[in-house]
Amino acid sequence: MKKTKAAPERLGARERELVDTIFALGNRASAEEIRARLIDPPGDSSVRVMLARLEKKGYVKHQQEGLRYVYSATASPAVAKRNALQRYLQTFFGGSRQEMLTALINESPWTDDEFDALKAEIDRVRKERTKQS
Repeated sequence: MKKTKAAPERLGARERELVDTIFALGNRASAEEIRARLIDPPGDSSVRVMLARLEKKGYVKHQQEGLRYVYSATASPAVAKRNALQRYLQTFFGGSRQEMLTALINESPWTDDEFDALKAEIDRVRKERTKQS
């Protein structure tokens, strides 16, 4: 039986790390695989308890494969990416997309091809928006 909530519970830092790790592993991973990727990993039973808690909160689900559980996030990768970007944007740039993009452009060594591809994407989005107006 699936539990529904009015608003999802907030995740702690370690819980967020587990969910992020599941995505990094292709949204399909065992507790052992997840634990192996964690920074300063807790014990095996602690990881399993946290995964059970995440499942109860509705963030992950599991399928049994033989003797092990394989976990995946309940949100799609697109939704998770959007949420992660929003958290990052709010945390480090006070919600300013322009500041975030400026920092990314200034902090990274971009090739001319990468700049051209970025400009082409900006132009494509502008053109699409003017068609919709």
